[in-house]
Amino acid sequence: MLAMDRAHAASNDVATRGQEILAFGRGVIEDEAEALESLSHALDDSFVAAVDALMATRGRIVVSGIGKSGHVGRKIAASFASTGTPAFFVHAAEAGHGDLGMVMRGDTLLLLSLSGETRELKHLVAYAAENGITVVGIGSKPKSTIMRLTDVRLVLPSVREACPENISPTTSAIMMLAVGDALAIAMMNLRGVSRTKLNMLHPGGNIGQRLTRVSALMHAQDELPLVTHTTPMRDVILKMTAHSFGIAGVVDDDGMLIGVITDGDLRRHADQLLESTAAAVMTRDPATTDVSSYAEDALQTMEAGKITSLFVTHALNPRLPVGLIHVHDILRASRL
Repeated sequence: MLAMDRAHAASNDVATRGQEILAFGRGVIEDEAEALESLSHALDDSFVAAVDALMATRGRIVVSGIGKSGHVGRKIAASFASTGTPAFFVHAAEAGHGDLGMVMRGDTLLLLSLSGETRELKHLVAYAAENGITVVGIGSKPKSTIMRLTDVRLVLPSVREACPENISPTTSAIMMLAVGDALAIAMMNLRGVSRTKLNMLHPGGNIGQRLTRVSALMHAQDELPLVTHTTPMRDVILKMTAHSFGIAGVVDDDGMLIGVITDGDLRRHADQLLESTAAAVMTRDPATTDVSSYAEDALQTMEAGKITSLFVTHALNPRLPVGLIHVHDILRASRL
């Protein structure tokens, strides 16, 4: 009996510990969410001025910081570059040992420093002043040395760090990152960066897959499993088996798509397949996708309809089938 009591107590301890960990984790996220809410309300005309200064850049945006601010800065620079704004990150310490040569007239400096007293950044501020380079600063101390010397300053709200000791940059780093994202996306919007441009900037990975045109992934011509509405079902089954997509498109006498037959349709009409034609078994008005649409759109249509294939139609005629795309085609593209 004593052993059972100990086991029960141990189980309660484990459950209590798990609840405490979850509560702590949720508390951190809630603190950071509240900080972002404060940041949203704190944005003012200085944000507009920062966007204008960055938009006026003739060269590149050079982002720099030290420590956690440096890590955030790398991501901000990547966000700028990936949304159509030329940018790169330079390590502030390396800048003082020769990398200042990477910064040129026409560039704009974006300096990140919570304290505003980061010694390594002062080299960059002095270099910018000597060469007529605009400086935008993000920090939490508006009267600090670096923030006073910037042309435009974005001041983060004064909030407690999520760190229990209020020391490790947590909440402040999240706010700094959010400001960087806001700048990048605001500029992307002003530049009118389109999906086509984003596709050029993201040819690989998941984003590249999502922004790939359906026309680049679809099966076409002889690969299309098409039958007429009068085709006997035994021949439809042979067509579906030969093409291995689990679907056949049904067209009328003019070659226009009027329905599809899937494996599910075969199961639902199993008792009449031998004497039926395609028209009797097909599902009418099937979901399709336009040849100029994106893989992302096709995937959303498939997910909404809980289907795995879509016939692709002509850009000027939504009933004329010109291709077929399978969910595996999209997933395969994301791994390239």
